[in-house]
Amino acid sequence: MPTRDQGDNPSAEDPAAGEAARAPCPSAGLFGGLSGKLLWLTVFFIMLAEILIFFPSVASMRIRWLEDRLNTAAAAAIVIDGLQPVELPRALQKETLEATGTKAIVLRKDGTSRLLATTDMPTSVDESYDLTDVPPVTAIRDALDTLVFGGGRMIRVYGPVGDTNTGVEVVMKDRQLRRAMFVYSRNVLLLSVLISLFTATLIFFAINRILIGPIRRLTGSMQQFSSDPDNPAHIYIGDGGRDELAVAGRNLTSMQMELQKTLKQQKNLAALGLAVSKINHDMRNILASAQLMSDRLVDVDDPMVKSFAPKLLRTIDRAVGYTTEVLSYGKASESAPRRRHILLLELTQEVKDILAIDPQSGIEFVEQIGADLKVDADGEQLFRVIHNLCRNALQALTAPSEGAPGALRRITVAAQRVGSVVSITVDDTGPGMPLKARQNLFAAFRGSARSGGTGLGLTIARELVLAHGGTIALVEKPTVGTQFRIEIPDRPVSLEDYRSRTHIEK
Repeated sequence: MPTRDQGDNPSAEDPAAGEAARAPCPSAGLFGGLSGKLLWLTVFFIMLAEILIFFPSVASMRIRWLEDRLNTAAAAAIVIDGLQPVELPRALQKETLEATGTKAIVLRKDGTSRLLATTDMPTSVDESYDLTDVPPVTAIRDALDTLVFGGGRMIRVYGPVGDTNTGVEVVMKDRQLRRAMFVYSRNVLLLSVLISLFTATLIFFAINRILIGPIRRLTGSMQQFSSDPDNPAHIYIGDGGRDELAVAGRNLTSMQMELQKTLKQQKNLAALGLAVSKINHDMRNILASAQLMSDRLVDVDDPMVKSFAPKLLRTIDRAVGYTTEVLSYGKASESAPRRRHILLLELTQEVKDILAIDPQSGIEFVEQIGADLKVDADGEQLFRVIHNLCRNALQALTAPSEGAPGALRRITVAAQRVGSVVSITVDDTGPGMPLKARQNLFAAFRGSARSGGTGLGLTIARELVLAHGGTIALVEKPTVGTQFRIEIPDRPVSLEDYRSRTHIEK
């Protein structure tokens, strides 16, 4: 059995690369693997969400802070307005302004404005804000402007007093507002970090237990199985769950078991190929000697000898040819078909003669083939195909069964031509193929229908039929038995050959 070409295997050229691929991967640690990446991603996304929430939040905080100052000033303004026409002393005005944190308080009522309290009235105002109806985008813009550029500006804020037509206007520094916004931002940042870390930690341990642990078991089993695939102890054993990882574990177990079977079969094939290669030389010498001796039978005058001598010679010739090609299956290749038009009935009769069915067995061999039906095929390869199928049918009919003693036992080979395709059917009345053989119909060493079989016959038959561009398939039949259908098309005719042949005939 030939070994695989090392040119197709990168690890064969570089053994170190193959060892590195099978070596167990070093542990990534608690925070360096998938769980660690998930932890940092969780922190990042929560912080990103907090940043997106921060802008409208700080804008809302700024509006509330200004409204509180405006409401405080409005309460003082209403009290002062009730004292008219008495004017507040300067000392009382100063205390009122200090209590409200403003520089001036103006009351707007009935279309008029009244300056109620002021000390050191500023000559100019840097920004004016109307709190009557502030759009969200404007509120966010003003909040960012205060955070970045505020702290030393004089601002004017005005808005309504409750649901009345009275309004209050105050002038103040924005230093306290900016300081309050910084404190709020710091608190939001700290709270966001704490929430992110707490949430990420919970997710980290949950995912590490639910996902990362089983994944590590899967990868560990793969690495152990790769290092020693023949060891049954390295086959993955799942926990019987129903989630996706449990399904993956069961599939891995099934794959590892199938791979172990395949490796065992490949080793058996390699051992078989080595044994056959040793036997092949001696077998050819023995058959060559038998061929030389059988050639002399042609000169014998006995009529019986003359009748079976050609068949014996053809049988020995086929045996010699088989010994030279016995390793072709192991090489995964067959010689290219040497196609010619042959009479299918004669070839089927040769198959019947080789089978040598015992007349006392009660097994009939029926040929439903026209005497002039020709098939465009390699005679030797088509003989092997039909012989393999008929031999399998004969083995099925001669095997012990529980059928009725008088049941009909027959092998039927039928053929017909439809256009450029010849359809051949091989039918028997045996017990039929078991389910396992049907599922592995053309798989070597798995598609045998009988105990001790190899299944190589169907595998070789399929390869030979495919080499002719044809098909072979198992046909479902309503009665007991097995039926195979082979379809072999004629070779395409070259237009130049057709014209030259037509010209010669003319």
